Amino acid sequence: MKKNEKERVVLAGCQLTDDTEQFLYSMEELKSLTETAQGESVAMITQKRERIHPGTYIGKGKVEELQRLEEELEPDIIIFNDELSPSQIRNLSAVLNARVIDRTQLILDIFARRARSREGQLQVELAQLQYLLPRLAGQGTALSRLGGGIGTRGPGETKLESDRRHIRRRIDEIKRQLQTIVHHRERYRSRRKKNKAFQIALVGYTNAGKSTLFNRLTASDSLEENQLFATLDPLTRKLTLPSGYQAILTDTVGFIQDLPTTLVAAFRSTLEEVSEADLLLHVVDSSNPDFNQHQQTVKDLLQQLDMDHLPELTVYNKKDVRYEDFVPSSDSEHLLISALEQADRLKLKETIEKMMKEQMKPYNGRIPASEGKLIAQLKTETIVDSTSFDEEEQVYRMKGFSFSDHPVAGEINKYT
Repeated sequence: MKKNEKERVVLAGCQLTDDTEQFLYSMEELKSLTETAQGESVAMITQKRERIHPGTYIGKGKVEELQRLEEELEPDIIIFNDELSPSQIRNLSAVLNARVIDRTQLILDIFARRARSREGQLQVELAQLQYLLPRLAGQGTALSRLGGGIGTRGPGETKLESDRRHIRRRIDEIKRQLQTIVHHRERYRSRRKKNKAFQIALVGYTNAGKSTLFNRLTASDSLEENQLFATLDPLTRKLTLPSGYQAILTDTVGFIQDLPTTLVAAFRSTLEEVSEADLLLHVVDSSNPDFNQHQQTVKDLLQQLDMDHLPELTVYNKKDVRYEDFVPSSDSEHLLISALEQADRLKLKETIEKMMKEQMKPYNGRIPASEGKLIAQLKTETIVDSTSFDEEEQVYRMKGFSFSDHPVAGEINKYT
């Protein structure tokens, strides 16, 4: 196969509920994931059942239909819309010529492509190995057919028939390396906490526009693409608010329905950046018909990660192309914006400041003109509402808000 030629893929899904719209959306999402992984979807096969077939995921008749479709289209890969058990993969691989992978393997592959940092790469490899381990037994023939391509990046290219001890050793080694990285990050975080910086984390469903918003707010160059999982490694930048206050903004990996449990576990340390946040900006794509489901998925994952107690501002993005039946469904504070509109970004920054003030205490100080360092500090580490200069007394009258536990609060008290 030529290097730039895309692998041909047949998608297969099983509908277990009466919610046909939701099921079809999840199949469309599988198609988008396939495209993100550089695959080309050539056909889709679906079946409605009361429960998943324990041996082959879909029923016997559908497997035969899939065999006929395979003869006709000659796909390279067949991707199933759920996580398959080791026996299901084994049984399907025995009757199908194309490689059989599941939604989890596909997502892991995309993560493997997208990881830029050493930590991201280690976390993906850990998740891939943990996914592989239970699937090694009795899979000699199936695994020997795993070549390059979708679902086999990273550890998939190693000799997968190698014994489990080797994989377990590698898992322990990765965990040790990740622990070192986690300690480094904890040191950075405690330094930021010591400086009492206000931390904001962007969270949201994948492709909601978080990186676009992050770049426009911080003049950064995080990867922006209209694709799932464009961002994988958390990025942190300074965010200057209208008053001049400098907060810290972190862009995080996108959430997705049925995110593989191995990945939730692997990315827990990355998402700890979120757990330290003083405010969550939950970005929702208002142009997506399934925005409600996306919003709920993120809420459920935040709950799973014990982060649902943090103050939250819901930011409905892409208002210029919003879905015709869109109605905000957030019970918390929310805004409807376009990340590309400067006026909307300013409105967002003003709303962030308003929410910050609710966590702060007001001050009214008379700062001597000779205290230049303190005046500069107040401008970037507190929210200054007004400043005037009294020439007679040579003092600055400064009104604003500060965090009561910030070191600068003690300095202000000397001059109030």
